[in-house]
Amino acid sequence: QVRLVESGGGLVQSGGSLKLSCAASGFIVSNYHMKWYRQAPGKERELVASISSGAATNYVDSVKGRFTISRDDVKNTVYLQMNSLKPEDAAVYYCKAQSVLREYWGQGTQVTVAS
Repeated sequence: QVRLVESGGGLVQSGGSLKLSCAASGFIVSNYHMKWYRQAPGKERELVASISSGAATNYVDSVKGRFTISRDDVKNTVYLQMNSLKPEDAAVYYCKAQSVLREYWGQGTQVTVAS
């Protein structure tokens, strides 16, 4: 059974850090393009960061230098390290696995940033 389970969200003060995890089962993350999205209330879902099967990474401009996406192939898990968090980073963060033929989404984890 394919599953993506995000964890690590919570409440943090502005300037603080959180590390999100996306644990996968039923498929191998290193074979997929793994992505982190976020969606704030009233806003479109936004691609934040991605890591390819070849481990190339990309970030939206607003998080460059603050967020880092990584992958642990042994644990079959993708991470999003978020530093210097700002109130505008508050959102539900979703993990997505994408290949040519398939895509899977996690259920999301809430990140709240107190100013």
